[in-house]
Amino acid sequence: MSSSSFDADLLILGGGPAGCAAAITAAMAGVTTILLERESFPRQAPGESVHPGVQALFRQLGIESEVLAADFLRHPGHVVQAGGHEQYFPFGADDTGPWLGFQLWRAEFDAILLARSTAAGVSVIRPRQATGLLFENGEIVGVETLHGAFRTRFVVVATGRRRSVARCLNLDWDRRGPVRRAWYGYAMGNCPARAEIPALSTDAAGWTWVARVRPNIFAWTRLNFDASRPSPVWLPAELATLKPLAPTLGADVSWEVVRKPAGAGYFLVGDAAAVLDPAAGHGILKGLMSGIFVGHLVAEILGGAISASAAADAYSSWVHEWFRRDVAELDARYSRFGASRSNDSIEPAHGNVG
Repeated sequence: MSSSSFDADLLILGGGPAGCAAAITAAMAGVTTILLERESFPRQAPGESVHPGVQALFRQLGIESEVLAADFLRHPGHVVQAGGHEQYFPFGADDTGPWLGFQLWRAEFDAILLARSTAAGVSVIRPRQATGLLFENGEIVGVETLHGAFRTRFVVVATGRRRSVARCLNLDWDRRGPVRRAWYGYAMGNCPARAEIPALSTDAAGWTWVARVRPNIFAWTRLNFDASRPSPVWLPAELATLKPLAPTLGADVSWEVVRKPAGAGYFLVGDAAAVLDPAAGHGILKGLMSGIFVGHLVAEILGGAISASAAADAYSSWVHEWFRRDVAELDARYSRFGASRSNDSIEPAHGNVG
């Protein structure tokens, strides 16, 4: 098929961190790229605490100055409260001072990434949602939308926990351990104890994360070991006197990985490829790194440096190895929490997430 029969070399579904990282990386390498985002504006998503090491990825994507100018709250580490004891874990320091993580407000962070995508030459189209996939000889060659089809050499799926595309591809998922569900919300007011340092608190029933994400706004996440939902009016003890800002929301965060995160004409990135609960602590980092990796792979395939099948195998191995390491670390963490470990064997999971 001639190159003139394609609308672009690469089409990306989803304008979150993973999708934008893939789009920016590919476009900077000269790959013609289209990004479809189903929302008119960046979607609301929980604020996220991010390790300071992510700043190197911001620099690589060309958004470091914009992120710093956004004046997101910064923090030098976090506190762990367990068994009546409290311990502070700093990120570290160098000659310039302590290393500071970021409390990313997702709507603003996603807007920065989308703006950078456009500046890098990506055709960002929103709102636009895929309604189906185009196939030729068993390989994806584009997507259908309500406003017409786009033909492309590769499709990157960055739709988070929405699995409609994975179902179209008949992809199977493997689950490690029990069903896990996290609940999160926001509260407004003053909490001096959490004004500067986020905290992870554990008890017999589960764990709670609390962090200030905006001036006078605190985010919390709660995961009960039995997957139960906290009371609709529940707040962490240290936020009990604050005003709730919105109804409590939840998401299935069971540990799952797709068996084939890359194949003939497609790559899955971020949470579309693997899901872990927030205790892993690096959702955005994982999204950015997987997107950057795939953006480079697509450019190398098109440049003849690697075959499509070899690239798919390399990426699939990378996703599975990262998932395996994370599960081992989370198992150890949950053991310290007093929760049961995950099953040693990986079991098939067929339900939807979130």
